[in-house]
Amino acid sequence: MAKQEKSALRIQKSLLSRAEKRLLIWMAQRIPESVKPDHLTALGLFGSLLAGAGYVLSNYGKGFLWLASFGFLLNWFGDSLDGTLARVRKKQRPVYGFFLDHNVDSITTFIIAVGAGISPYVSLDVSLLVMGGYFMMSILTYINTYLDDTFKITYNGFGPTEFRIAVIIVNTLFFFLPDTNPVLHFPMISIRLFDFIALIVGIGLLLIYFISFVVGLKKYRKIDPPR
Repeated sequence: MAKQEKSALRIQKSLLSRAEKRLLIWMAQRIPESVKPDHLTALGLFGSLLAGAGYVLSNYGKGFLWLASFGFLLNWFGDSLDGTLARVRKKQRPVYGFFLDHNVDSITTFIIAVGAGISPYVSLDVSLLVMGGYFMMSILTYINTYLDDTFKITYNGFGPTEFRIAVIIVNTLFFFLPDTNPVLHFPMISIRLFDFIALIVGIGLLLIYFISFVVGLKKYRKIDPPR
C-alpha cells in the first residue's frame, strides 16, 4: 500500500476543483507555522461532530440546521486543507496521511449519516442507504488506487466539495420551507419528500458504483487475462 500511494496519480476534476485548489493554496500559504496538518484533520472531524449534532438537535428546533451547515463548512476547511498544507510546506507523509485521512473520512461519514437519520427530516434507513453507497464508492476508489496507481475522488464532475455544498443547500431548504414534510404517493409506495430526495441520491451513488465496477472489470480483464 505504501508504494502504491506514493506513486498514485490524483484525479480530481470536479466542477469547482480548479477554483478550490487556488483557494486552498492561498489559505495554506497564510496559515501560521504552529498549525500542523493533523490539527486541520482534527478540526475537520470536529466539524462532522457539529454537523451530526446539529441534525440530532433539529428535533428540538430547525434552527439547529444552521449548526449542521456550519459543521459541514468546518469539515470542508479541515479535511480539504490538511493535505494542501502538507504539500505547500513540502512535508507530505503519504503513507501516514493516506491512512489517517481516509479513516477519518469513514468516521465523518458515519457520524453525519446517523445524525441525519435521527433528524426529523430523513429516515434512518434511507440515510444509511446513502452511507452505504458512499462507502461502496470509497472502497472502489481505494481498490483502484492499489491496482492502477490512480486516486480518483470525483465522478461526473461531482466530488466531496460539491456534495457538501448540495447538503448545505438542502439544509437551507429544510429551514425555510414549511414544517410539513409532504408524503408522495406512488403506485406501490408512499414516501416523504425529503426521504425521496435522499433515496435518489443513494440510488445515484449505487448506479455510479455499478457502472464504474463494470468498466473497471473490463479494464482489469484485459490487463490480467485468463491463462
